[in-house]
Amino acid sequence: MIKKILAFIVLCALFVLPVRAELKVDIVAGAASPISVAVLKFETTDGVKSKDAAMIRDVVEADLKRTGLFRIVSHDALPEYVKMGDMPDFKLWQAIKTQVLVQAKLSTDAKNDYKLEFFVWDVDGAEQIEAQALMSSRKSARRLAHIMADAIYERLTGEIGYFDTQIVFIAETGPVGKRDKRMAIVDQDGYGLRYISDKDGFVMSPHFSPNMGTIVFLSYYNDDPSVWTLDLETGEQRRLGQFGGMNFAPRFSPDGKKIALSLVKNGITHIHEYDIETKKLRQLTFGNSINTSPSYSPDGKKMAFNSDRTGRQQIHVLDLESGVEKRITYGNGKYATPAWSPDGQFIAFTKMADDTFYIGIMNPQGKNEKILAGGWFMEAPSWAPGSRRLVYYETERHLDGIERISHIRSVDITGQNIYDIEIDADINAVEPTWSPRLP
Repeated sequence: MIKKILAFIVLCALFVLPVRAELKVDIVAGAASPISVAVLKFETTDGVKSKDAAMIRDVVEADLKRTGLFRIVSHDALPEYVKMGDMPDFKLWQAIKTQVLVQAKLSTDAKNDYKLEFFVWDVDGAEQIEAQALMSSRKSARRLAHIMADAIYERLTGEIGYFDTQIVFIAETGPVGKRDKRMAIVDQDGYGLRYISDKDGFVMSPHFSPNMGTIVFLSYYNDDPSVWTLDLETGEQRRLGQFGGMNFAPRFSPDGKKIALSLVKNGITHIHEYDIETKKLRQLTFGNSINTSPSYSPDGKKMAFNSDRTGRQQIHVLDLESGVEKRITYGNGKYATPAWSPDGQFIAFTKMADDTFYIGIMNPQGKNEKILAGGWFMEAPSWAPGSRRLVYYETERHLDGIERISHIRSVDITGQNIYDIEIDADINAVEPTWSPRLP
């Protein structure tokens, strides 16, 4: 069950100073000029576990550092400790080239829940630029850290944060050729892995609903490949419907009311749209080609998909209102697994060319193609909220030429700052999907 958390803004007086240039990360340049951030030791009150305060501080720092946009000032270099409510000595912080200073206090309320207050200071401008208070149960203390990091990130970049999110993926265990495949969920930093399907089933292609209440996936239950849904609160699984053929590659519409999927009939694969309320199926693509991997645009008006109708697997875009379809990729190689970014500015893709797999992005017209990563085998790009980062999985050949090692990686849209999502070493992680922000 997804933990609930309440966050509210505490109104704080801001110090009025002369107009100046606003402190902000150059999010296009990426890690070219990271902003230095110092996070003070958290102030605590009676009843607060010191290890919880230290953990929240560590998680906030790790979230910000992983973006490549921020440099965390070493704890040993901090020139002073400033209690909440006291003014920092900005000259001391300027002397060690700190640009952003964060103060925080962790306390308990009447219900013994945690209350986290924090202030964010622009050191050069000598002003407070963010002040919030967050409340949660003690068991959700780690989520407090991610929400705090989101608030800092959003204030300094102007972009939507993605730290309070999760990733669903397929966890493969066992030898090659006989691997168990189970759905699993982790926080975006790899923490808190839990399985949401058992070893008896063979599952693939999990995707979150927009409200995070449901996951849609492909199941081979009873050797019958078909699309199912999983209620994340109750654990109940339901088959989507009996469609008279193999169906796979499911994806929710942005409003959560429909599910796009591929359906195979008479050896031909077409994309259909299933209305969850009416339980009606509508065919979207036609002809004698293979059409699959549907991905809705954020406004729900268009759909990207891949098709071999022109002789080679390429990405096409379908206007769902007019039915007009247009091919958008013409580069060397094959294109697959399109994924529309949440802000509508990009389509991510997998590309296969010259015996190499690539993860890339382009605009919705197929222009300005940019390769972000390449390797022996990689696939399934999925966007973080805010459209700043993607996850995908990469499979590498072992030295024996037989064993395969798969892991989830995250990459910035600049192609910089690639890192692994740390998951248990005995798990081969494939087909990741990044969640929306948690409710």
